[in-house]
Amino acid sequence: MSPYMLVIMIFSLILGTLITISSSYWLTAWMGLEINTLAIIPLMIQKFSPRTMEAAIKYFVIQTTATTTLLIASISNAWTLGQWKIQQINHPIPLMMISLALALKLGLSPVHAWFPEIIQALDLLVGLTLSTWQKLAPLSLMIQLPNNNFTLIITLSLLSILMGGWGGLNQTQLRKILSYSSIAHLGWMMLVLLYCPTLTLLTFTLYSILTFAMFYTFWHNQTTSINALSTSWTKNPILLVLSSLILLSLGGLPPLTGFLPKWMILLELVKQSLTLTATIAALSTLLSLYFYLRLSYTMALTSPPNNLPAILPWRFNSTQPLIYMTTSAIVSLCFLPLTPLITTFLFP
Repeated sequence: MSPYMLVIMIFSLILGTLITISSSYWLTAWMGLEINTLAIIPLMIQKFSPRTMEAAIKYFVIQTTATTTLLIASISNAWTLGQWKIQQINHPIPLMMISLALALKLGLSPVHAWFPEIIQALDLLVGLTLSTWQKLAPLSLMIQLPNNNFTLIITLSLLSILMGGWGGLNQTQLRKILSYSSIAHLGWMMLVLLYCPTLTLLTFTLYSILTFAMFYTFWHNQTTSINALSTSWTKNPILLVLSSLILLSLGGLPPLTGFLPKWMILLELVKQSLTLTATIAALSTLLSLYFYLRLSYTMALTSPPNNLPAILPWRFNSTQPLIYMTTSAIVSLCFLPLTPLITTFLFP
């Protein structure tokens, strides 16, 4: 792809998201979502192959279906109540349609099956964009919806946490594992959305940092499957240790950063007298923790036969910049002691 076209696509991607976040009316929000969708498709197929083309077409169909449903629901709400504002969706049927459309765009369960298949066909950096930045616009719309669909949101959240852990158990491809991890983390964000949107945004921020560190590590090592992880010790032993710890942080183990959002979400749920919901979410996340431990075990405690291609990579100096990975890895591992400071700023 031409550098000029790449700049235009990235600028359009950012612009579409900002339009959606800053809009107060459904029509401008829909326009931002469409710009965002059309901007990322050329990035998905810049390394052309039949698999990337298939993934781009699937993504276009899914996103167009979701935005069309959202537009129809907003039009019906305006027809019934005369309101185009995002926070004025009071009719139950348009509210349910919009919630399901945004759940489809986010990849929440049970409308999540498209997400792992598309991530698997993409480059790691494009997959990172799809897992983090592309979630920001629909998540901002979900936060602005009225709190009239409690049962639907809680059901989608618990199903996402459960299916995110269940779906990743039998996977051997790293991109699919990270996609199911994304589904599970989105479930945690939705779980506390109705009670504390600030905590949802904090969870999304920390999830983005953890996912960036993990995707960037796999991209640096050029590994896309569990079998390829066993050669990580020959490429960069220090990176091997960091990667294992980042995976455990994604699983939410203390004293790592990933424990912070889950701990605060469980406290908020108990405060809202949702002890049973908090218990189900905590037990369901054990499934996700299992495949994070499986990846850490493969990286740290297994090794391939000592053939020449597996031994040689450490002899070559990497030309890739490591400052981004270093910064995100430090935040992924050492942010938990700042919890009192974070809670002071977010919940004064």
